[in-house]
Amino acid sequence: MLVAESVVGRLDDESVAERVASGDPLRIEVDETERRRSRFRTTSEDGTDLGVVVARELRDRDVLSTGDRLVVVSLEAVDAMVLDFAGVADPDRAAVTTALELGHAVGNRHWDLAVEDGRAYLPLADTRERMEATVEPHLPDGATVGYEEVPPTLFDEGNGGDHSHGHGDGGHSHGDGGHSHSHGDGAHGVRTIDPGDGRESAGGEES
Repeated sequence: MLVAESVVGRLDDESVAERVASGDPLRIEVDETERRRSRFRTTSEDGTDLGVVVARELRDRDVLSTGDRLVVVSLEAVDAMVLDFAGVADPDRAAVTTALELGHAVGNRHWDLAVEDGRAYLPLADTRERMEATVEPHLPDGATVGYEEVPPTLFDEGNGGDHSHGHGDGGHSHGDGGHSHSHGDGAHGVRTIDPGDGRESAGGEES
């Protein structure tokens, strides 16, 4: 079994990308649990048995080394509930964000939450039905509930907002006269992401 014990860098680094392009790297997909472990065993895309021993959490596009071969890491996307406030009559989205952060801080669900440009993302910590039952009573008219695949790093402290969202499901809309349902296929705290400057602020951590 090969063992990757060092982090060479990331594919964003031109010199690292050149080394990967000129070699025969192993490629692994790491889930949310594995990426936080200091050591785990996995299998690369070509079936190679591989041990990973590193001193920090893995990130998407990390490049590791076994000494003889490079290993390119990709993170498995996680399913997230998406609360979209674009249809809310109140144009002050900052007020919506503040209300979300306050509600999360005083709640007892201990769910991670990322807020970005009028949308809130919560990783699925329970069934969709139970999570909907928890959040729907607090949503204003015009807000919608949907689902998307997102990078797990979206909910990390220090995430710079550099992320892409996967395919989403059709969701629930909240408006006058109730709401309609339409489904398509398919450490805890608040992360407020400002895509304008690439920075985010962390809300109060819960214990």
